[in-house]
Amino acid sequence: MNGGEAEQEKGGGGSCDTKVGAEAVSLEELRKRMADFARERDWEQFHSPRNLLLALVGEVGELSEIFQWKGEVPKGLPGWDEAEKEHLGEELADVLLYLVRLSDMCGVDLGKAALRKMEINARKYPVDQCKGSSKKHTYYSSDSNAPANENVTTLTGNNEHNNGV
Repeated sequence: MNGGEAEQEKGGGGSCDTKVGAEAVSLEELRKRMADFARERDWEQFHSPRNLLLALVGEVGELSEIFQWKGEVPKGLPGWDEAEKEHLGEELADVLLYLVRLSDMCGVDLGKAALRKMEINARKYPVDQCKGSSKKHTYYSSDSNAPANENVTTLTGNNEHNNGV
């Protein structure tokens, strides 16, 4: 990728309207804005799935650094000042923007894929069997009710699930 990728992620400059408003923003709106932003700068040539994935992983690393050495952080981030929260928001946005761009370059409707995955997870983790438990779905049943081609590996490699992801 070129040296301007950080500016692209932030949505700065160009004819794209990037003013922050109070209204909700859809994944489709983000997809369109990212596509316009890249096209205006002739950056589409750099946006292969591989490049976008590697950039996404880098941004996840930057997000992780914010939490490194802080121990367990409670909801709402008590004790964090506004500058820390703003920095967190920027890194979360970087991850989201690269994910949206990657899904677009791969031809995946991210919203539909997420809803489908939530449906699969609801079948794998029935409320009556797993409420309050962090066990992996295979603990509850050998038949996960997931489609035959569903990838059921986890990042943890043990009997704890990955929070439905």
